[in-house]
Amino acid sequence: MLLEQINEPNDIRKIPKEYHEQLAQEIREYLVETISKNGGHLGSNLGTVELTMALHLTLHFPEDKIVWDVGHQSYTHKILTGRREAFKTLRTYKGLSGFPKRSESPCDVFDTGHSSTSISAALGLVQARQLRGGTETIVAVIGDGSITGGMAYEALNNASKLDSNFIIVLNDNNMSISENVGGISNYLADIRTSEGYLNLRDKIYYSLNGKSPKAVTGIRRAKNTLKSIMVPGMFFEEMGITYLGPVDGHNIPQLRRALRAAKRIRKAVLLHVVTKKGKGYEPAERHPARFHGASPFDIATGLPAGNGGKAGYSDIFSTVMVKLGARNPDVVAITAAMADGVGLKRFRNIYPERFFDVGIAEQHAVTFAAGLAAGGMRPVFAVYSTFLQRAYDQILHDVCLQKLPVVFAIDRAGIVGADGETHQGVFDLSYLLALPNMTVMAPKNKWEFSDMMKFALTLESPVAIRYPRGEAYDGLEEFRAPIEAGCPEMIYEEKEVLLFAIGGMVKTAEQVRRILKEHGHACSLVNARFAKPLDAGRLKAYAGAHRLVVTMEDNAVSGGFGEHVCKLLQDEGAKSRILCIGVPDRFIEHGKPAELYEALSMDAEGVSSRILDALAQMEKP
Repeated sequence: MLLEQINEPNDIRKIPKEYHEQLAQEIREYLVETISKNGGHLGSNLGTVELTMALHLTLHFPEDKIVWDVGHQSYTHKILTGRREAFKTLRTYKGLSGFPKRSESPCDVFDTGHSSTSISAALGLVQARQLRGGTETIVAVIGDGSITGGMAYEALNNASKLDSNFIIVLNDNNMSISENVGGISNYLADIRTSEGYLNLRDKIYYSLNGKSPKAVTGIRRAKNTLKSIMVPGMFFEEMGITYLGPVDGHNIPQLRRALRAAKRIRKAVLLHVVTKKGKGYEPAERHPARFHGASPFDIATGLPAGNGGKAGYSDIFSTVMVKLGARNPDVVAITAAMADGVGLKRFRNIYPERFFDVGIAEQHAVTFAAGLAAGGMRPVFAVYSTFLQRAYDQILHDVCLQKLPVVFAIDRAGIVGADGETHQGVFDLSYLLALPNMTVMAPKNKWEFSDMMKFALTLESPVAIRYPRGEAYDGLEEFRAPIEAGCPEMIYEEKEVLLFAIGGMVKTAEQVRRILKEHGHACSLVNARFAKPLDAGRLKAYAGAHRLVVTMEDNAVSGGFGEHVCKLLQDEGAKSRILCIGVPDRFIEHGKPAELYEALSMDAEGVSSRILDALAQMEKP
């Protein structure tokens, strides 16, 4: 196999060009084989095989630098930079990350995981190169989805001022940014990227600059007039960024020629590359959305491995939103390019006029929701926890300050698993609890989630409901007290130890209670329901009846639910000892959630052990 010859960065240069197509096929087969077992981002990586190969054939690593936007399309880059064998451990605990990771390789220059950041980061590397007097080539690879984010345009605006080379590769695998007008477009692109044209242009500009400004202005005006009529990409050209393309993203010779041309341009240049998401694997080509972030699957059919299990919280949200939409014509739904992921596909199909996909633009989504609320609508913004943190100022300034009734449906809260540090949803309680006028809830099971969604739409103020990834818990179904603002739910009432758990940790607390009882300790279990507001009277009464209060949350301890409970009880003069269980003050790596909870001593056994240790310490004189 050709792929076995690639063990170090730049080994791809040893492969004769007549075998490049075969190598691309081997890489695709390796991607499908690995991701079918471990899960991961398949479609985007299948679409960028030739593009990545062309970059590696044109650049030299680790001296040259690539910043991958989001980074979920960097698998081929990992394989070509000495991590071919380690790639089998992709997204597994202690294995390779599914995103670029500086700690993995010097060829990963910038850790990424969220979208629209690559141009800003790469521009910083370009300016650092200039200050150091370096000569390395710096490339940002950004997708047509990521470039919908406002931060990308802020970076493009600044990149337009450059007087040194900076290559931005726009990987277009869905929509056409600009129309290819055929032979004239290709002809003009060839002229504009030819070495003779570039050298002549630079000689004229630099020789006349400062001596004959009118001549320079006239040449530039005439050139731009011609381009505005016939050349694609004028949006970028008008910003001061040279546009090249479109180029076939699966034609390695064309890509290499375009990259060599881009390297000769002494300013920011955008190379528009058209690729096909999922290329080379028929199920991914037919269903690119399904294979964007795939769970393990059967290679022959493309179907998920196993029977699929029970409905997840996203599925429950989908059903509830359709029902709420039928009951209230003011209910509208918003997503930031995640309709399928957050469960809004059915709502979109049934109520298309009340569904808004704003693209990868969480800041805009929040302020847009605020405008809808100010206009009398009841907006529900469904978003992953890790992505909502990108819009913190908008939540504070545009929603909470005006006390507007926006519902934030926060999916993937808590530890989400294999996507790792950039995607763990363990900070939302901390960053939301600080905001005035905000109500924050988390359900213990699927029925309570439905009740909370209905309750949220009765409030005339902002509401956040956070819920975990994966299978929706269906236990404790006999406990379904009506939702009242700030009111917790007593599930089991005894003495000695009080487990005060919120959201997904209620299930763990139920298991902890059984373990503690086996060790002879009486134990109460309270479902907090609300992280904000907290019922001071009830909490004080609960604490007074127990020796040890244990708060449990799948959120950072720092600034989280437990700290707020602790502060309230201290203010109320409670004497009980308090133990806060939550995520420690560090970023959490990738792995299966069960592995991570165990490693953090946040599973039932780990929590029970910590409680037993605390009780033992309390017995000491």
